[in-house]
Amino acid sequence: MNRIIIYHNPNCGTSRNTLEMIRNSGVEPDIIFYLDAPPSKPVLEKLITDMGISVRALLRRSVEPYDKLDLDHINATDEQLIDYMLQYPILINRPIVVTPLGVRLCRPSEVVLDILPKAQKGAFSKEDGQNVVDKKGNRLI
Repeated sequence: MNRIIIYHNPNCGTSRNTLEMIRNSGVEPDIIFYLDAPPSKPVLEKLITDMGISVRALLRRSVEPYDKLDLDHINATDEQLIDYMLQYPILINRPIVVTPLGVRLCRPSEVVLDILPKAQKGAFSKEDGQNVVDKKGNRLI
């Protein structure tokens, strides 16, 4: 696999920053708008395995279905939690990035720099003004 894939939510600043850091490396990734086209169950299970995180670690807690479903308190199995994420894709934390060097939940967004095969082409600052990469492409944080 030589391409880069981002599971992206354009309404999320972290996701937008991650996408722009990928582009700053000179690559246009395949963008999956996962709220509109959620991954299949086998794909989501593989992403979780490849990231090396627990199913619960991928749950986004700050969205309405999380509290409504009482996910902090129920004793749900991993399979049940995955089913909730597929039923309510907003529960999938983002952005998830897949590259030839690995798969990561890119929170914070600069985590993506650890798995990009190409160096940054120039300076990059997050939307909030935080400098991440200097003009020579060196990581600052």
